[in-house]
Amino acid sequence: MIHLDLSPPLLALYLPLLGALLISLAGRWPNLRELVTLLTAGALLWVVAGMAPAVLAPDFWASFAKAPALKIAEVLPGVWLELKVEPLGMLFALIASGLWILNSVYSIGYMRGNHEKNQTRFYVCFALAIASVMGLAFAGNLFTLFVFYEALTLTTYPLVAHKGTAEAIRSARTYLGILVVTSVCFLLAGIIGTYVFTGGDMTFRPGGVFTRALADGSLTAPAFGILFILYMYGIGKAALMPVHRWLPAAMVAPTPVSALLHAVAVVKAGVFTVLKVIVYVFGPAVLVRYGVGSWLIYVAGATILIASCIALFQDNLKRRLAYSTVSQLSYVIIAAALLSPLSITAAALHIAAHAFGKITLFFAAGSIYTAAHKTEISQLDGIGRRMPITMAAFTIGSLSMIGLPPTAGFVSKWYLLQATWETDAPFVLGVVILSTLLNAAYFLPIVYRAFFVAEPKHDHVPHLSSADGQFGDDVDHHHGHHVGPHGEAPWPIVVALSCTAAATIAFFFYSDLAIGLATQLRSGLP
Repeated sequence: MIHLDLSPPLLALYLPLLGALLISLAGRWPNLRELVTLLTAGALLWVVAGMAPAVLAPDFWASFAKAPALKIAEVLPGVWLELKVEPLGMLFALIASGLWILNSVYSIGYMRGNHEKNQTRFYVCFALAIASVMGLAFAGNLFTLFVFYEALTLTTYPLVAHKGTAEAIRSARTYLGILVVTSVCFLLAGIIGTYVFTGGDMTFRPGGVFTRALADGSLTAPAFGILFILYMYGIGKAALMPVHRWLPAAMVAPTPVSALLHAVAVVKAGVFTVLKVIVYVFGPAVLVRYGVGSWLIYVAGATILIASCIALFQDNLKRRLAYSTVSQLSYVIIAAALLSPLSITAAALHIAAHAFGKITLFFAAGSIYTAAHKTEISQLDGIGRRMPITMAAFTIGSLSMIGLPPTAGFVSKWYLLQATWETDAPFVLGVVILSTLLNAAYFLPIVYRAFFVAEPKHDHVPHLSSADGQFGDDVDHHHGHHVGPHGEAPWPIVVALSCTAAATIAFFFYSDLAIGLATQLRSGLP
């Protein structure tokens, strides 16, 4: 039995679905199709933002405990698809809906500028992916979270395989295979275990759902620890090593898709789910009491450092950014694994801070490809003089990844450093300091090369290596791209990356909303 309702969380789910339908109908008219995309994205942000004041209200948690979930459909007896708004989901939904607008503007310039095929399918799948994100963000129980987690994987698969080349299909299969295998073999097993041990209770609850089972002995501490492992490795989108290979493989996709994967939806869905599970399924205090989560600190720390070292030696720009993302995601995980209220705040803030910085970096990479057809870092000598706006934005994104003021990355890293001090975690402090140096080592040389190294006198169409086909964007020889003296990319690309770069700086000065939601999340913990 299905219940239709136009409450804001349900409206946030329905709007992108409606948008996907209208985009497909408008496919014959590109201008109309893209107008529908932008209007849908704008309407979604308006609906999502309208929910924020209620979540930030001082009495939110009192009303949260009393308010029933919004039920969509009863799939099995007693098992419902249901939505419920809480601070972490609110933060994730705001990030995704806000960046969808800028990603759509960027996509218009990129997809047209590179004469990409199947553009209508691209915009439809993008809208469906955002709908999946909304369902994930506002999921009221574990079953709903799993359904939309899988829906996000399936709706982004055609985007990863967009080019249709043998390499794109192979990489998309890697993407799909790793994410589906981890979620079905581990995450689903963890959810079933939760259902069994809690007597069917899959509702998200601050402080966790296992307290009674642990107290009466029906769930032992070792079994509790195994469940935690199943969840952490079942959430493959968080890209903990060694289940991270899907992420660099997905770089075969067009740059707007890479931006979606890294900043708006997929990887954010991974670390969001990790944090949500720790806060609402296991409970930080319960994990501390039974001592079953400490291993995650070391696995996340190793992921941060190993991925940073790999990034250091990548010449392909998108591949370097991909391994940077693997590293940055584990900042969220290592903060969450500290299990203190302040570290939970830091984890939530880094989800937001990383989104702005990383989408700026991918937008800049796509801008360079579109205007100059350069995909390798070794080809970027002097490009900052021809593309000053693009490379200025890239510089801002790089500073945010390093964690320097005045950028978004500094805010979340500052909270993480405070949490390491509060919890007396010298290992985490060492990881943060060393990884910050590694971040500087693989980002600043790009900036230096772009602005301070002279451009080769005889610039020509670069010969693309196999790495370009795999991790860059293939050159379209049939449309006669002019490569030689070039300026910036088409204006929609420049506008979008300028806005995300400005937002990366603005977050440093105006982060009250994100800090408020992260603090509200912390205040709900028992």
